[in-house]
Amino acid sequence: MAPARRLARSPTAALSHAAQTTYNFRSGVKDSSTILNPGSDAWVPRVATLDGFADETADMPGVDLRDVEPLTTITIRTRNSQYRIIVTLGTSVVVQGGRFFPDAIAARVDGSGFGGSLLKVGWIGIGLQMEIFAGDQRIITSPVYDISIEPRAAGTAH
Repeated sequence: MAPARRLARSPTAALSHAAQTTYNFRSGVKDSSTILNPGSDAWVPRVATLDGFADETADMPGVDLRDVEPLTTITIRTRNSQYRIIVTLGTSVVVQGGRFFPDAIAARVDGSGFGGSLLKVGWIGIGLQMEIFAGDQRIITSPVYDISIEPRAAGTAH
């Protein structure tokens, strides 16, 4: 059996300088900001815009669940919990771990984001928060610190 692949990077390193910057609303436009309303002093961090989010997450380490073979096991460690998911098909999984999933349950990993309304669909990324839908609940995890992928065990014929 091949060893598990591991993706790890500091979650704060996954956020660009733009996402970590404290914004001075009285200063001029920074490269890391976008004007929300040209007539007001309101600024929005570039990472909170669609283009900024796409740029920010483009090179982030992570896993696209739609590219993972069924029955692959992925262990995800977040700031507060550890989850074990078994991919069934696409973004459909069986998940166990954390406070909300003490027992294995069928679920769907919708994707990952910074905790706002933007989501990288089907993706689990270092530094991002996973969004898991199980039963009638949407669970948003703390930021992902570590992803370990165990290769699918070879099947045997009887």
